[in-house]
Order: sequence, then C-alpha cells, then structure tokens
Amino acid sequence: MSDPGRHGGEATGVRESLRAGRRYRQIVTDFQRIVVVSTHAEEADVDRVRRDLGPAATVLTAPTSEAKRVVVWLGREAVPEVLLAPVRFPDVDRGHRLDDVVRRHAVEDRFRDVVVVADPATVTLLLRVLAPDQLPEAGPVSRVGLPRGPRPVPLGRAALAGVVLAVVAMALVALVPLLVLPALATGAGLVLLAVPGQRHLGQALLLAVVVAAGVWLLVVAGSARFPGAW
Repeated sequence: MSDPGRHGGEATGVRESLRAGRRYRQIVTDFQRIVVVSTHAEEADVDRVRRDLGPAATVLTAPTSEAKRVVVWLGREAVPEVLLAPVRFPDVDRGHRLDDVVRRHAVEDRFRDVVVVADPATVTLLLRVLAPDQLPEAGPVSRVGLPRGPRPVPLGRAALAGVVLAVVAMALVALVPLLVLPALATGAGLVLLAVPGQRHLGQALLLAVVVAAGVWLLVVAGSARFPGAW
C-alpha cells in the first residue's frame, strides 16, 4: 500500500520546485512541467496558464469544440490528438495509452512545458497514470512534474562538427597552431557541462573534438609520413 505522507511530500516538493522555476522565468527544476487543463475551465483559469507558459510550450488538445475554446483562450497553436477525445466506454488500457501520447511529446524536448486540454474524465484518467505519486490540484487546472532526463546528445551533428573542426584547424595551421581550435572547443564544452539545460551541447562539443582527433589520425596515417600504415 502506498504511503500518503510520502506521496504528499513528493507532491509538495514538486510544486515548490515548479513555483521556483516560474519565479525565475527559466528552467531551474528537476521536473518537466505538464499542465493539464479541463475543458470545463473558465477564461480566467486559462489566462493564468497562458501568462505562465514558456515561449516554446507544446499544447496537446482533444479534437472537440470545447477543447478548441480553451486553446483559443491560450492563444497558442495546438497539436490535435484523437486519443484525447472523450469516450463513453474507455478501454482497460486507455490510461496507459494517454500516458504514452503525452510522454511522447514531452521527451521530444524535456525542457519545454507541455499543456494537455481534454474533458474532465480523460484528465482524471491521465493524471492517475501520468503522475500517480502527485496529488492533482483542485480545480480545472493541474500541474504535475515529470522527472527531467538529460537532453540527448545530437550525435550526427557532433560528428559533422568534428569533421569541420578538423578541416578548419588543418587549413589554418599556417596561421594558428593546430591545437588552438580544439583547445577552445574543449574549454567551451567543459563550461557548457556545468550549465543546466546546456549539458548536451557541452557533450556534443567534446565529442566533436574526439572526432576531429580521429580525423587527424586518419590523415596523418594516410600521409607520406607513414607510407606503410595501410
């Protein structure tokens, strides 16, 4: 059996972290904010949500006129999701499918707010599965937090940047020592590793330096200095 005290404490911690994030107008929490809005919400409720959203928030909406009314008040472009439409006789796994569709949009950018607009029954079912350890707020608007994982490192772009770094460094070797550009990229990568929300860029820069070193080794191994290398 779950511990209500523990769950309540976790919910309080999440809400306090979310309030801190809103206060500083930047991402400073370990949770990605998911705002769930009922189609029974009034304009004043939606207006508070609108003022509090980040500029790149994703809005998921049921394809209904009631949900459209809420989206108009939000003043944002929305992504219709058929699964959020109200159903009279929900399937046994409907809650898990709702959870999947919200998480799918959330993980595309873990540093972006996600807003879900749906009927009250769908909202209740979604919150039970999406955040079972967090107490939903009273009223038509609930805010819950998903543990925020790190952004994925853009491996393809990092590899391409490494090749470009190697080519540029070799092209400018007469003007700039070969190791200057890689050293600058390494320093920038280490700095970005310490910046919340930018760690993936730091990792990408460090990976680019490694790729550049590999390119240099291949060039040197294939040059006249090592004729028997291959």
